[in-house]
Amino acid sequence: MSGAGKRALIVFAHQEPLRSFNGALKEAAVQALSKQGCQVEVSDLYASTFNPVATRADIVGDLKGTECFRYGEESAAAWEKGTLSQDIVNEQKKVQDADLVIFQFPLYWFSMPAIMKGWMDRVLTRGFAYGFPQFYEGGPFTKKKALISITTGGMESMYGPTGVNGDINVILWPMQQGMLHFCGFQVLAPQISWSPSFMPEEGRKGLVAMWEQRLASVWQEKTLKFAPLELFDPKKGFVLNDDTVKNLSTKPQGLTVGQHAGKPLPPNNQTKANDASAE
Repeated sequence: MSGAGKRALIVFAHQEPLRSFNGALKEAAVQALSKQGCQVEVSDLYASTFNPVATRADIVGDLKGTECFRYGEESAAAWEKGTLSQDIVNEQKKVQDADLVIFQFPLYWFSMPAIMKGWMDRVLTRGFAYGFPQFYEGGPFTKKKALISITTGGMESMYGPTGVNGDINVILWPMQQGMLHFCGFQVLAPQISWSPSFMPEEGRKGLVAMWEQRLASVWQEKTLKFAPLELFDPKKGFVLNDDTVKNLSTKPQGLTVGQHAGKPLPPNNQTKANDASAE
């Protein structure tokens, strides 16, 4: 299946939209997806001076509560009433229209830049992006794919299980499980461009070419696997049920990066779809 008739959104967070390596990856994605007949839209967060701070100003008009301001409750109520601020509404419409959402950014302090985190905080409101029990595989975005494309400052070996920065799977878990999968997205394996700043020009061109090649078949990719909700017992506070815990006791590794049950983490759980295990 090609991208013909599909819609893609690239949420881009870098101060330099064209001359940076992140900018080159963004432009490569636009071109690669457009060649397939995919309609591509870019949300350039820095260029649009997107406000990353979640405040009372995000709700237009009266609040639901009259005492303590609770952002989560108020933004959910405003989404229901159609009284969220226009910049949030604009971004939500882009997500709603998209079949694939790519988040392009440099890794900052083992996470995403503040402006990207602010986009997550303000745009993925309750009601629009999740609810209860509409979360994880029951979330609103189960028909949409999502992919994180990041650049790192350190070399790949630094982000291994014995590397000085620690396992990249652990770094990715909060973003891929806690943000994307939580909203129901079909999460594709991340695109990681290791240490492009310290590569020769030919090496950087090679990384861009690999990204373009991957996007040519992105619609056929398998998704990362996460532990399904059916494995968790709501009567015990949504912890793994007894049968799953018993089964894990005979396994050499944990179930996922998050549900490891004190065992070694399964390798590549957040980086390679074929090796991700939630069986």
